[in-house]
Amino acid sequence: MAARRRVGREDSETRARILECAERLMLDEGYAAISYRTLGAKAGVTGALVQYYFPTFDDLFATVVRERSERSLNELVKGLATDRPLRALWKYANNKEATTLTAELVAVANHRKRIRAEMARAGEEARALVLEAVTRTLRGHDLLDEPISPDALVFLITSTPRMVAMEESTGMTTSHAETMAYLERLLDRFEPPDDRPNAGPPHHG
Repeated sequence: MAARRRVGREDSETRARILECAERLMLDEGYAAISYRTLGAKAGVTGALVQYYFPTFDDLFATVVRERSERSLNELVKGLATDRPLRALWKYANNKEATTLTAELVAVANHRKRIRAEMARAGEEARALVLEAVTRTLRGHDLLDEPISPDALVFLITSTPRMVAMEESTGMTTSHAETMAYLERLLDRFEPPDDRPNAGPPHHG
């Protein structure tokens, strides 16, 4: 049985810098720009040292997914704990840098099963937390005389900004402003945009 290859410590500052540079390269140039040489040059280390910390590119990309997801989720959890979870979710979904990075990671996942599994795990974990918070907010309310499904509302709030960003990256803009404005008005019905600390959704039905 082959000995397990040694990798660098997870609390290393060098490792953290490599991961930060990997994200920046993906945002600026796309995931195809990632190589041990280019990443080492950007991080100010050798390509061999990058490979010491991440023996395979699956190791690198899976770590980017996992650590980026953990940071984003920690921020989202803080917002979901307030009395305005829908606004917190809307802000989370409209983070353009996160959307761009997610798009790059999805492109990676199309070719790497391990990355696909890592993204699915992180996404399902976030979705479960969001649904729990949004279900509490929507309990007893409806829209246009129909009960509101937390699942449908969460999907619309999180997926629409990402779809808009994806289409805008190709030059498409038709229907974007109208759709985003509609979702803003929808949010206003449940979490009015004012400074009242206990502002909540209006009752309907």
